[in-house]
Amino acid sequence: MIEFKLQNHEYIPLNKLMKLLNLVQSGGEANQAIEEGLVKVNNVLETQKRKKLRAGDKVEFQENVVSISAGLESQRKTSL
Repeated sequence: MIEFKLQNHEYIPLNKLMKLLNLVQSGGEANQAIEEGLVKVNNVLETQKRKKLRAGDKVEFQENVVSISAGLESQRKTSL
């Protein structure tokens, strides 16, 4: 499992996450994988390319599972 920490952001778009973690080679490839129904978010097939992923979400693509967690700054904001 891959853990991705949100740093100073409330969310990250699904296609951007896939590109940042090198799960795909380009944003276009990420969009295509999502459109083709190859990506799940929280065990549900996801077709929104820019789905907002927040702390606690889980993304599945091919053999990869990504867990989204809050970074230090995000944790402080949510505890106020």
